[in-house]
Amino acid sequence: MRHLRPAFAALPLILTLLFSATLAQAADRDRVRAFLTVTGFDVALESIKLTAEDAPAMLGVNARDFGASWTRLASEVFDVAKMQEMGVDILQNALSDEALAEAADFYASDLGQRLVEAENRSHMEARDDRQGEGEALMAEMMQSDPERVAIIDRMMRAIGSTESSLDAANEVQIRFLMAAAAAGIVTLKTDEEGMRAIQAEQREEALEMIRQSGMRGSAYTYRDFSNADLEAYAVALEAPLMQEVYELMNAVQFEIMANRYEALAHRMNGLDPGQEL
Repeated sequence: MRHLRPAFAALPLILTLLFSATLAQAADRDRVRAFLTVTGFDVALESIKLTAEDAPAMLGVNARDFGASWTRLASEVFDVAKMQEMGVDILQNALSDEALAEAADFYASDLGQRLVEAENRSHMEARDDRQGEGEALMAEMMQSDPERVAIIDRMMRAIGSTESSLDAANEVQIRFLMAAAAAGIVTLKTDEEGMRAIQAEQREEALEMIRQSGMRGSAYTYRDFSNADLEAYAVALEAPLMQEVYELMNAVQFEIMANRYEALAHRMNGLDPGQEL
């Protein structure tokens, strides 16, 4: 399942509204667990742990400087079972039966299951490998199959992946840095308002970088699917209930990621390079 849509700044309000709107029709916990599996959202949440390697760089240090202590810390904070339970907790209250059924029916189909298998595999592969091979595929498609390029772009637009990915990355970075500063790990040269101003100045350039990265990643992930398959996927993603599902899923994924990064910052307090936990 491909994601990413709303900005973090509006997450508390978004989730509150979603809870209020769908509480009476909330899906039961077992159905939500099954939903995570059939859609591949369980693997999407699991893949959050792979982003932990980027955390030290945000603070100007190298993960290798911490030795085995960093590996253990990241493993504890980004515990897969915990993150998946957090996802179930939110979705159980916010996901309507109608939206759950719409997405589950599509992803349980033959095409849906093939898509989930490909997406799950891609989520867990090395980012540099995906980007490298995806870049070569995109260059070839631009010359020989512009229709496929347009379909991939349509899919990305259907889930709002470019702007939402940037909003997520920006918000995770700010929440992580603010938590790290509060924990005494770093001293910031500017406040939150200043960081957001810098991000705003760089927004257009960053959006284009993310769009290109997303196109390369999708070219790689869906390389074995026909244009007809991908067009059918785009149509499914554009359905109103599927849009509702993705808006919620992306909000949930963003909140879990930011929550774990904040927890990571607090746990890093007092951890020196080479120090064992």
